Amino acid sequence: IVYGARISLAIGLMATAISLVLGILVGGVAALAGGWVDAVLMRFVDALLMFPRLFLILTLAAFTGARLWVVVVVLGVTGWMSVSRLARAELLRVREADFVMAARAMGQHPLRIFSRHMLPSAMAPVIVDLSLRIGAVILIEAALSFLGFGVQPPTPSWGNIIADGTDALGSAWWATVFPGLAISLTVISFNLLGDGLRDALDPRRYEIR
Repeated sequence: IVYGARISLAIGLMATAISLVLGILVGGVAALAGGWVDAVLMRFVDALLMFPRLFLILTLAAFTGARLWVVVVVLGVTGWMSVSRLARAELLRVREADFVMAARAMGQHPLRIFSRHMLPSAMAPVIVDLSLRIGAVILIEAALSFLGFGVQPPTPSWGNIIADGTDALGSAWWATVFPGLAISLTVISFNLLGDGLRDALDPRRYEIR
């Protein structure tokens, strides 16, 4: 179980990192460009969101194989859409802030304004969302591995450990119960982390009363 934790946690973190990069890239381009570019990108995101994520993951995994890096990439490229919408919304809010307008008046380059001023100010909600998303990715990976579309033996992950233990559930129940408890505790921990980050990064917490 401890060895499998390395695989499950690594997949959750790396897939979430891929979603973060793609989401900020698409959301940032949409927010900065505006106009027809924004409209086209958001309609593309809406079209992808119409498809159930698990269906997309199963389809891509079936066509590309169930190797470890494939699982990471598939989970990452199917989870960036909602991140892009959140990043776009926050960047649009920050774009009209006074400090951004001041940076433009000083003649700073648009990319410098984006990287130094807009992006750091818009990242707090995105970070909170991603901390919650890691637990969801771990659950999806466990489901894929349980069904045989995820991490393949002999490489252990919590999902295929549970799958291996189902054949001996009556005589060796711990082979299934303890990996399931590990998944549950990990997901709860990331959810609590997200709640803590939401409170810690809330700017209203630091308002002068």
